[in-house]
Amino acid sequence: MKRDKKFLSFYYETVKDFPEIKLDPKKTALLIVDLQNEFVLRDFGEALEFKEMGEWERWIPFHDRLDDIVIPNNQRLLKFFRDNNMVVTFGRIACLREDGLDRSPVQKSEGWNNMLMPINGYAAQMIDELAPLENEIVVNKTTDSVTTGTNYLTLLRFMGIETVVVTGIVTDQCVASTVRGLADDGFKVICVEDCCAAGSEELHNAELKIMNMIYCDVLSTDDTIELIKNNL
Repeated sequence: MKRDKKFLSFYYETVKDFPEIKLDPKKTALLIVDLQNEFVLRDFGEALEFKEMGEWERWIPFHDRLDDIVIPNNQRLLKFFRDNNMVVTFGRIACLREDGLDRSPVQKSEGWNNMLMPINGYAAQMIDELAPLENEIVVNKTTDSVTTGTNYLTLLRFMGIETVVVTGIVTDQCVASTVRGLADDGFKVICVEDCCAAGSEELHNAELKIMNMIYCDVLSTDDTIELIKNNL
């Protein structure tokens, strides 16, 4: 499979032959990260805060990418996994206490990363377009990475998973932390570039370039589906 040169870093820009990506669909899981009401909706949560602060204009490209690219491609990928009876999982920011005392220091910090999202609140739920079905695993986290402070890695091993296809937001924070955590723990990782978004395209592209070939294979939705189809 050809590699998109756009996401090849200094370390790999002169490489001509890349190893073939191999996976077993029966041992492959989808992980959708943080595509929650708080972050995605334009009339709720963070969007309202940005509007009150007079910062909404600079966040419009992020929301446009979510609406036009990220959510539709996640829907396609999610449908493909469900249609082929493959494992579907979700990671979401959600604290167990209403006051958020159980949050990590990062999520208690001042500024943009200060997130108080109780587990049963509307803000913490995955968006309707990507709502989990019964029998699909939802992991709640009070950290950026889905793998830190949760039982996610244990669950993957119990299910015999070897490869995780990661999507979600934001590319340079929770997605990147999760990709690295999975890779460091021995899992093969595919990060689907057009199923992710960061605050800016510059941050999105930079993070994918840094992670690609070291912590994950960066592929498009089309290439990911084609790869799995070829191994079914």
